[in-house]
Amino acid sequence: MEIIKKPILTEKASIMTEKLNRYAFKVDHRANKIQIKSAVEEMFGVTVLAVNTAVVAGKAKSRYTKAGFVSGRAPKYKKAVITIKDGETIDFYSVI
Repeated sequence: MEIIKKPILTEKASIMTEKLNRYAFKVDHRANKIQIKSAVEEMFGVTVLAVNTAVVAGKAKSRYTKAGFVSGRAPKYKKAVITIKDGETIDFYSVI
């Protein structure tokens, strides 16, 4: 099971990173906080102080096409907000 799927790089997440030293990730919905903490420490080589998780509900989406009005939902996902030790950083662009 791949625990960390991808980082969340939004404006709100960037502000959290700059001010609070927190990073947001999309994670596997079956992963718990202990698994998420060990995966982040192993992948990025940082000390994790806290892990907060939330299940984000999918938004309703709709569009008008030639075939008519089409509606559906975006999928839900699990988000993890990781607090790391002061002085440490995660560089998303150098990790392969």
